[in-house]
Amino acid sequence: MRIARNILTALVLLGLTSHAALAERPADIARQHHQAEADRIISDFREFLSIPNVASNVSDMMDNAAFIEAYIGRRGFTSKVVSAGGAPYVVAERPGSDDAPTVLVYAHFDGQPVIPSQWSSPPFEPTLWTDNPLKADAKILSWDQEAFDPSWRVVARSAGDDKAPVIALMAAIDALVAADKMPDVTVKLILDGEEERGSPTLAGVLDQIAGDLVADVMLFCDGPMHQSGRRQLVLGVRGSMTVDLTTFGPNRPLHSGHYGNWAPNPNEILMRLLLSLKDDEGRVVVEGYSDDVRAVSAREATAVTVMPSVDAQMKHELGLGNNEIPGERLEAAIMRPAIVVRGISGGGVGPEARNIIEPTAQASLNLRLVPGQKPEVLLAALRAHFEKMGMTVSSEGPDTDGARERHLQMVPRPGGYRSFRTSIDADVVGDLKVILDRLGDQETLITPTMGGSLPIYLFEDNLDTPIVILPVANHDNNQHGRDENLRLKNLFDAIEMYAEVLVGLSDEPQENPGH
Repeated sequence: MRIARNILTALVLLGLTSHAALAERPADIARQHHQAEADRIISDFREFLSIPNVASNVSDMMDNAAFIEAYIGRRGFTSKVVSAGGAPYVVAERPGSDDAPTVLVYAHFDGQPVIPSQWSSPPFEPTLWTDNPLKADAKILSWDQEAFDPSWRVVARSAGDDKAPVIALMAAIDALVAADKMPDVTVKLILDGEEERGSPTLAGVLDQIAGDLVADVMLFCDGPMHQSGRRQLVLGVRGSMTVDLTTFGPNRPLHSGHYGNWAPNPNEILMRLLLSLKDDEGRVVVEGYSDDVRAVSAREATAVTVMPSVDAQMKHELGLGNNEIPGERLEAAIMRPAIVVRGISGGGVGPEARNIIEPTAQASLNLRLVPGQKPEVLLAALRAHFEKMGMTVSSEGPDTDGARERHLQMVPRPGGYRSFRTSIDADVVGDLKVILDRLGDQETLITPTMGGSLPIYLFEDNLDTPIVILPVANHDNNQHGRDENLRLKNLFDAIEMYAEVLVGLSDEPQENPGH
């Protein structure tokens, strides 16, 4: 028996095992399941996506939470809905044995607000498309299909960001249970109903339930795959905060012919302030803004270097001649601090343009933080920068007898948070890479930082648990915008990934450690 077992092991390592033996791998079990059950899995996804989910509408979010509780309850989870004055969170557990390892999974089920008139199909009526709806040759398909092409897209708000992980994880559990291969592992969930608003009440929620979230590892299941299409294990995200600026001119609208060149124009004042924030290559030049930035380690820099370059691909895809700093890789650029002017308003344009100098102009800044930076320090640096330019800065409007043109109203929105990055040397990084590499021939990418933001720092502060990010969505999913979508292959691949991860993170030995 020992000799036979050794021969089998050798055959496995050489990739010479039979099809039947290979079928025992968790990913293959999951693949057979989603191929047989594609209609049901996609139907579940459509039902979930049909529930409106803008976090400011708590009633809608409670409907989403009710769907989740019923859906995961059929997979053996006990759950509860928790809130701290905002939208609901769903906290759940599917227990293993007393000694089983525990995996904590985070996803969010709210989405960005929608402008239905801008969408090619209704945002809360999931629609099947041949391709990304933003492509001219993409077409709508009927849901009545004998088989689903993995390249097709499901188009709806939150298809890519971030309802898919709930469906995919439950399908993976279904597959393993049906095959009698569900490992002895405790699976815990915390599902966020207000992430797109900055998770403003998450701290209060964690005050209530942090003790329920004790785990051996935490997986943040959000974000897109690498632009190359490769799997990636992401170690960090940028922090985020929003600052609203208002500049002032005359206290009533003025005819630009009568008063142009005489009355200070708040549009022009605002433009000068905004242009002062960065140099011509997009680097932030605000004094003190980057003082606390933690240096990128040699291993992190190497991880970026060995990733496939997607800059030429993305410039072609987006119609760009170059990026802000020619030659700088996308993955390196998002490891720098950023100030993004995400919107400007100061009067009408096009058919609404008028010969008017308006009383005010507004801009909305999105600050993206990297490790070491703190929101309060950046706010102080911005304020000092504008004051050096001669502005009086406050959170209120100007006094009635003041010089309106020298006043800047600067208002940070609540919910800003710092960045997060797990050490590339952490044991969990190596362990998960081994597990993920079982999924295919291409090696899993280790990505130090993903460009988006998540409230991971609150879990870092409240839990003594290693945290990593497992993205599943296609990079061109149009998240936050119109025609948000998920490629079906990404949904199916996520099912296989979760099956492999659940088994890999359990204490059970795996007979088939690779392809």
